[in-house]
Amino acid sequence: MTGPIQLDSPQDIPLFPLRVVMFPGSRLDLQIFEQRYLDMISRCMRSGAGFGICLLREGDEVVSEEGRQTIHRTGTYCSVIDWDQLDNGLLGITVEGLAKFRITDCWQGGSGVLEATVTFSEQDRLGKEAIPLDDAYSALVGLLQSLEKHPLVEQKKLTIDYDNLWELGWRLGEFIPMAVDQKQLLLDLDDPWERISAIEQLVAEMAGEP
Repeated sequence: MTGPIQLDSPQDIPLFPLRVVMFPGSRLDLQIFEQRYLDMISRCMRSGAGFGICLLREGDEVVSEEGRQTIHRTGTYCSVIDWDQLDNGLLGITVEGLAKFRITDCWQGGSGVLEATVTFSEQDRLGKEAIPLDDAYSALVGLLQSLEKHPLVEQKKLTIDYDNLWELGWRLGEFIPMAVDQKQLLLDLDDPWERISAIEQLVAEMAGEP
């Protein structure tokens, strides 16, 4: 690694399209087996750079030479925070979301990896100044505390700031079981209050409330 990852805009980055939505602060374990992504991860780790994870609209995560992938234009820039050679011979990595980005241009790189020119959000990023919460959001805070106790969440070993509106929106968007398209809609929102309002409505609908 060569120092802190730079989040200057615009910036050209490699993309890793998946059927998953990441938020700033999200952590995800991946097993890497395609050579193009092994090479991409190797380059990122050597240079200290990150890569973008974005949701697939159409196509498969593993693509043949004739295959095509269509992606959402909003994703999350991630860094590798841990790695290991797994017993099955694959490379296992843990990545953490750093900042939301929007794609302004996208193309197929020479290595077979999608690349894009992106603009990073000045709002949806780790290190953003916290927005304090009041008692009006105690129910959502309680929901997040309950979700954090799930074994799959506990193993992520996250440190959650329950008094920060940004964190509340990111983590509920990550942990509440919902379709990935719904998670993408939450990520697309720039206003943290609007995101929390959308989550409140979603939770009410899941509870069968009018």
